[in-house]
Amino acid sequence: MSTAPRSFSIRFFLPDGTPDGMKIVEKSNWIGQAIACPRAKFAGLRKRTEFGKAGVYLLLGQPNPDEPPKVYIGEGDPVGDRLVQQQKQKDFWSSVIFFTSKGENLNKAHVQYLEARLVGLALEVKRCSVENVAKPALPSLSEADKAELEEFLVQMLLICPALGISVFHKPTGADESTELLYLRKKGLLVVGYEAADGFVVRAGSQAAKACVPAPPEHVGKLWNNLVSQEVLVNDGDQRKLAQDYTFSSPSLAAAVMLGGRASGLSDWKDAKGRTLKEIRAAAAAGME
Repeated sequence: MSTAPRSFSIRFFLPDGTPDGMKIVEKSNWIGQAIACPRAKFAGLRKRTEFGKAGVYLLLGQPNPDEPPKVYIGEGDPVGDRLVQQQKQKDFWSSVIFFTSKGENLNKAHVQYLEARLVGLALEVKRCSVENVAKPALPSLSEADKAELEEFLVQMLLICPALGISVFHKPTGADESTELLYLRKKGLLVVGYEAADGFVVRAGSQAAKACVPAPPEHVGKLWNNLVSQEVLVNDGDQRKLAQDYTFSSPSLAAAVMLGGRASGLSDWKDAKGRTLKEIRAAAAAGME
């Protein structure tokens, strides 16, 4: 039996006094905390006491907003030692987020467990390019420790969207109130819907066998990435989507599925034949 989401509060503290600087993030009824920092402010991050605790971290970079972000997931005890190494060794990232305990509740094995779980989730969801060379193994822990760390992980994942991180989250499933939209072109049938963090195309939707010659660069890159990750798989003379997948926009979703250029506002239509543009206009006018 599913339960409705429960309300909670998230507190952001900006120690630099600037909205684009470091952020200390805490959640109600949680023993952990997150520290988010742009790479340009790394010198200030090193002065934080949290830098000396055990933690799990994310290095994040995204050269193009229409391409999947790049993520490296690691751990350290203390986490600061590993971050100093990554500051010297890895070029792709522009921001870092790491998770620690407010007290001394995490040790080396604990953060190794969290690292392995996060890498596994990112590889499963396939919404980013995981820069880790290999998937780390889960350490040997007691049943009680695993249960506590799974709860810690749940709280981490609740905070991630508030920090703009969606790479660990599977698309929210459609319910009875979700308005499904359809794309019918080139003999393909694609089904999707608008979600809070983008546009979801449903598993089983049909896609072009190949991209058109010289597609828009970001479309071609994402199409190739989804093929290599086996999100788009062969299905006779076409391809199909092997899992629900969240695109950044309706237009990008349509373009990738068609293998070329597309206009999401005119190509996606509801069961009545209204375009997405018309649906949004009606909603803005209070006619829905």
